[in-house]
Formats: sequence, structure tokens, C-alpha cells
Amino acid sequence: MIHKKIEELRRLLNYHNHKYYVENDPEISDREFDRMMRELQDLEEAHPEFADPNSPTARVGSDITSEFRSVEHRFPMLSLGNTYSLDELHEFIHRIEKEVDAPEFVCELKFDGTAISLTYRNGELIQAATRGDGARGDDVTTNVRTIRTIPLRLQGDDYPDLFEIRGEIFMPYASFDRLNMERAENGEPLLANPRNAAAGTLKQQSSAVVAQRGLDCTLYQLAGENLPFKTHWESLQKARSWGFKISEHARNCRTLEEIDQFIAYWDESRKQLPFATDGVVIKVNDFTEQRILGFTAKAPKWAVAYKFKAEQALTRLESIDFQVGRTGAITPVANLDPVLLAGTTVKRATLHNAEQIALLDIRVGDMVYVEKGGEIIPKITGVDLSARSAESQPLQYITHCPVCDTPLVRYEGESKHYCPNQSHCRPQILGRIIHYTSRKAMNIEGLGDETVELLFENGLVRNIADLYDLRADQLARLPRLGERSAENIVRNIRQSAEVPFARVLFALGIRFVGETTAKYLASHFRTLDAVMQASREELVEAEEVGEKIAEAILDYFADEENRQIIERLRKAGIRTEADAKVLQSESLAGKSFVISGKFTAHSRDELKEMIESHGGKNLSAVSANVDFLVAGDKVGPAKLQKATKLGIRLISEEELISMIAQADSSDNRITISPTPHPVSGKAEEKTPINETAEQGSLF
Repeated sequence: MIHKKIEELRRLLNYHNHKYYVENDPEISDREFDRMMRELQDLEEAHPEFADPNSPTARVGSDITSEFRSVEHRFPMLSLGNTYSLDELHEFIHRIEKEVDAPEFVCELKFDGTAISLTYRNGELIQAATRGDGARGDDVTTNVRTIRTIPLRLQGDDYPDLFEIRGEIFMPYASFDRLNMERAENGEPLLANPRNAAAGTLKQQSSAVVAQRGLDCTLYQLAGENLPFKTHWESLQKARSWGFKISEHARNCRTLEEIDQFIAYWDESRKQLPFATDGVVIKVNDFTEQRILGFTAKAPKWAVAYKFKAEQALTRLESIDFQVGRTGAITPVANLDPVLLAGTTVKRATLHNAEQIALLDIRVGDMVYVEKGGEIIPKITGVDLSARSAESQPLQYITHCPVCDTPLVRYEGESKHYCPNQSHCRPQILGRIIHYTSRKAMNIEGLGDETVELLFENGLVRNIADLYDLRADQLARLPRLGERSAENIVRNIRQSAEVPFARVLFALGIRFVGETTAKYLASHFRTLDAVMQASREELVEAEEVGEKIAEAILDYFADEENRQIIERLRKAGIRTEADAKVLQSESLAGKSFVISGKFTAHSRDELKEMIESHGGKNLSAVSANVDFLVAGDKVGPAKLQKATKLGIRLISEEELISMIAQADSSDNRITISPTPHPVSGKAEEKTPINETAEQGSLF
């Protein structure tokens, strides 16, 4: 009886949740809904044996934190090609009309949020994953369960046993404004735009926070094997009947004129929508025709996104501030007369650099055109010269640092000016410390911007190594901290010694070395000593490292003060080596490889890691000691010529993978063919999906 009561309450709550949040047609009062929810919560607490992760109570969220594990998409989440002009769009339509007879299209609004893939088995949500790199994404199921427009259990009984549905999670303007109002009241920095707010919310460690943020979700494409539909439009209508929120604004269009009319209507009417949209997606409707048209390596040939021109506003430029970043880069920022733009009030806009200011001849007091256009900070794109005062004077760009008064420099090939006084310029020092403590770097909780500034002002921290000398009794005496906060901060600093080497490299704040480049450097060199001792030629051998990045790395480690800081970090126990590689097999033992070129499915460092994990050895130069040259697109001509001269076997990315798989399955070592295998040096393009997968959406 208790189990039946619980199931009935769940069914009713799911039904009324759908009526309220998806159909906007509630049948009961909020009070009655809350009463049923409390009754269900009480019964589930009293009877944990009937727990269900898809219960309506899961939408409340919890305070339990967790890391997001990476999961593989059963069907790739491909990207869409973009077009910004009607002429380009018309060319796209005409190309399709040459391939298929009288195609029909579905036009949909392009939601400005973050892509999501939901997996359902037997009508229940089992997984929600972000796009990631298209092949793998982050598992955010716990957070997605809190979004009330996403069904936890489907309606009806005619859905496939297993399928995925893709869509967009976004933050409506009302939720965004409410959230920023709360942050302003709490003295927190405001969020830039609804898109970034949605993406950041989805990756919150606490699902209870996600539940309070007011996210929404619209679904737009099914993916699965042997889906029982002939057209995309039919699949959308069926998905709506299962309880999914499908956009009511999608339309069938049979002619180019109808497509143009749809775009023209929404280019204007989108301003009245309660959420952000930045374009229209045009898809061939018939699934058979989609299969005929096929795919490129990254995108379907039967769909394209037409992007609206960025919304503009005209307002007055009141003044210009010059900000100093952690690398010393000077960024001019315009202070504007507040203006409403794309659903948010804009008060500041980036001016990029001196060249951009001179190009547009921007002056204080001008009436300027401001765009968002996907920028986190809006940008100025033009000046209304007709409104310019006769007394207006050209802007004189600063020559000295606005903080420490050091003469600015401009490096060759750089558009920005820099303050070179990195050791004694306050915002640079603070910026490096704040970057070091940030979540993606050393993840030292409790050391936010204000706390770091407090430590700096009180003379406790002058560089990142000083953090490891802090004592709880020093911190406890500072305003707003106290003993418990002080102890937590010191403990978190000590725990940062466990952060992996790749994140340590990123945390150092070397100019141009971002999170991804740091991972490649760590994978390639394995130790900090190896990075510090590497020559320019050796550095550019690493994935994603070009001449500019190599020069920045050499400059950083040539600075004696930086080297002293690193020695102090070593003594504090910071990890300066990558984890030892775990051998998966010894199938490549005794064999040496050189990797050259660009590859389709893996990066060079991923291939190197694969070789080493199976007992092989990676070499940087072609010589008589090399057994295989793994050649990708744009293989180095000198390496190719030398390998051919020495009779070294040339293999492709696919052959290397096949070689490992065959050797592992037969438990044999690799044998070398005496005949070199000729390759063109260009990786063969492969269709990213199979025939059955093409019946559903893959983006």
C-alpha cells in the first residue's frame, strides 16, 4: 500500500509539474502541489527502500558535492555550420536542391544556452551529458534533474526502449535578472549574460544551488537506432507527446521565400521573447534525404545555423578606464551611459587596444554603437559622427602604467600594450595570486578575490609561494575571517599540494599557457624540470605550442624571481611531475615511434600516450633507431623524406590503432613489415557515424 501511494504521488506530481512548467496550464494551486510534495518527501524518508533517482523530490537538489565524470556519447554531438548572410544561406539551400528533389525544411529558433544530451531507458531519465568535445561530455545528471521542464519519466508508452534527445539548457531573462539582483545585494560580481550564467549553473557542485537558479530547457532533436519516424517534424511532435518541451515556434517551410519570412519575423520578434536567441536553425525535414546528404567530419550537410546580426544600441561614452591584467596587458574599458541591450543593462564595453580606438577614432563624449555579439563584455563597433561635438579631441592613449607609472611596452606581433613591471605592479601581483588559487588552477577554497586582496594589503602575501607560509593565527586576526575560516584556508592551501602537475603548470600563470596548453606540456615533458630546461625547438614539439608560446615559457623561466618562487613551491610539496603512466599492455615493447602532422581522432600527445601505455617509445626525431613514422595531415616534409630514405615504415593514425588492437587481442608483439608502407601524409577522412545512427540527430 505504501509503495502504491508513493508511486501515485509521483505520477500526480509529474503530471502537474508538466502542466505548470511546460504547458503553462496549471490545474491545481501551488499550495496543493506543495502539500503533495511534502507528503511524498515524508513517505520517501520513512521508506528509503522505495527510493527512486527520478522521483519529483529529486528536483529539489542536494548539498552533496561531486566531481563531474566524463562520459561518452553514444552518438556524436556534432556542431553546426554557421552563416551570417542570406546570400550564403540561399547558396546552402540551392546546393541541397541539387542533391534531393523538392526538399522540405524545418526552421527553429537557435537558443542561446548550453547544449545537453538526455538519455532515456524504458521511459526514465538515466543520464544527462554536456556536449564536451562532441565525443565525450560531462555527466551532469544530478543537476539536470532539478530542471522542472525536463521530464524524469515520460508520458505514454510508445517511446523507444533507449534513445537520446538533444536540446539547449538556458536561463530565461527573469531568472538571470533575479540572480544578478541577489548577487548585487550580496556584494558579488554580476554575471555577464544568460548564456554564461546557464553554463556556469549547470556545472555547480551543489544541485541545491542549481534548483534555485531557474534554468529552463527546450529539446530539438532525437538520436537513436532505428527511430520509427520518417521526418524530423514527426519526431518533434511525438517527443512533445512524451512530455518534452518542444519549441512552439518551429515551422515547416517548403520554399526559400518561407524560410526568409521566418528569419525576418524572428529577427525582429526575438526581442519580445523571455529568453535569448541568436539565430535560426534550418534542417532538411526528411530523414532519408538527410542520409543522402550526409556529413562532413564535423557537421551535418543537411542543416545550418543562420546567425542574427548582433543587436546594437546607441549610447554615450562617458569615460575610459585602463585596466592592468595579471600578465601586464593593458585593456581600455569604456564607461557608458547605461543602455538596455539584448535583455541586459550595459554600462561598460571593451575597447580592445590602441589600434582599435584609433581605427574607429573613438573619443570621450561620443555617441557610440555597442554590440554584444557573443562577447562576455560588450564591444563598441562604431561612432555616430553626426552627434560629435565640435570641441571633441582625439584620444591620447596612455604611455605609462595607470597603477605603477612604469613606461608601457609593446611586444613584436602584439596588439596590446604591457606593463613590464610584473614583480611590483599591484594588479599583476594580485592577478597572479588570484589565478593561482582559482578553481581550474589550484582550487584553494576560501581565497577569493577579496580575501587575496586582504592578505596583500596586510603584507602577508606578495607572491604565490607566500601562501604556503601562512599560519591560521595570522589569518584569524584579519577582518571578516575568524579562527574557523582561517583554519579552513590553511588546510585548503596544504591540500592544494595534491593538485595534478598539469594544473600546477596552468596555475603558474605563464603568458599564453592556458588550461589546454598546460595539459599538453605536462603530457609531453612529464616533469617541471624538463619544461624549465627545454629549448625553443623542444618546446614547439609539444602539441599546441608555437613560437609565441615557446618564447613566453622561456621568458618566464629565465626570470630569477620566478625560479626562486618555484623552488619554494617544491619545498611546500607542490607536484612537479606527472603521474607515472600505467602500462595497459606490452604489445609495442621494443618499438620506437615518431609522430608528425595533424590527426583526425586524436591529438599527437594522445597518440604518444597510447604508444607509451602499450610499452612503446616516442622519439622526437627520425633516425635509424625509429621503427614507425605515424604520419598525419601536413606531416613534416623533412621527416617524411628522411623516413623514406631510411626505409622506415609509414603508418596512419587508423593503422596505429588497429595495430594495437590486433596485438592486444592476440597477445602478440608487433612485427615489422620489411616493405615501407607509402602514405600521402594526409589522414583519410572518415564518416563520423554509421548508417543506423544517421536516423537521429547527432548535434
